[in-house]
Amino acid sequence: MLDNYLLEELVTFAQTGTLAKTASQLNVTQPTVTRGMQKLETDWGVQLFNRQPNRITLTATGQLAAQEAAVLLQAQHEAIAKVQNYDRNQHLLNVGTIIPGPRLLLKRVMPTLSTHVKISQTLITADEPMALLTDNTYSLIFSPRPLKTATVTSDYLGEERLSINLNRFMYQANQSSITFAELKDLSFLVLADIGPWRAIIQQAIPNAKFLYQDQREAFEEISKYADFPSFSSNLSNDDPKPAKSASEDSRVRIPINDESAHMTVYAAYLRANQTAIKPVITALTNAWPN
Repeated sequence: MLDNYLLEELVTFAQTGTLAKTASQLNVTQPTVTRGMQKLETDWGVQLFNRQPNRITLTATGQLAAQEAAVLLQAQHEAIAKVQNYDRNQHLLNVGTIIPGPRLLLKRVMPTLSTHVKISQTLITADEPMALLTDNTYSLIFSPRPLKTATVTSDYLGEERLSINLNRFMYQANQSSITFAELKDLSFLVLADIGPWRAIIQQAIPNAKFLYQDQREAFEEISKYADFPSFSSNLSNDDPKPAKSASEDSRVRIPINDESAHMTVYAAYLRANQTAIKPVITALTNAWPN
């Protein structure tokens, strides 16, 4: 059996190059490291080190051993994390998302669920979901496209449709719908964490300026005193929350009818977790706004 502490000593020695630095980094004594190196050579039955007066280096075999030791330690770390994540998901559904809208809808339906749900407040990128589902980091991920493999599947939830909130006295506000092109040259107040919507609005609106706000509090504070156009959707409903009451707010919400202003939403999950996930999907589907 391989002892982890011996593998850690070997990997650390390969990184630092000296016994003293290895001992310091691992917070042990140098004689402890020396004995560990000797034990590793005995256990493996190979020479891992070239020993010279006042110097010790790895042999070619030792270099390979250090590389393999690093692989073993990483695999063990990932296996433990995967098991721990799986166990946590038996008691709590961890939900991640690429787009923010479904997160807002889930918050509204959570009181109706018997399952305990934890929603990540940080959006994930489009290239992450498969790995994050497979290693059980998340039980459920909202994605703008379907994900299907031998172990992962996804269900269609609905469509998120973008709208623009404009000052009612702007000439663009006097219509029942609008296009991105008709919003050209305007400056917009936007929450920074909007996932793929960010690239869409930047590419679709000619000569626009976007005043991105990382903090929701800053967004709301600016909204109190300025009527910059802002975006919302059928999923956000009243989010971002109006900074003014209905009687004070001079903005009107107008749907954007470009095809790129409509985004499909899927719920992706491990096939093995289908029984636990289905009630959440049913609640979201039933609550999905028209």
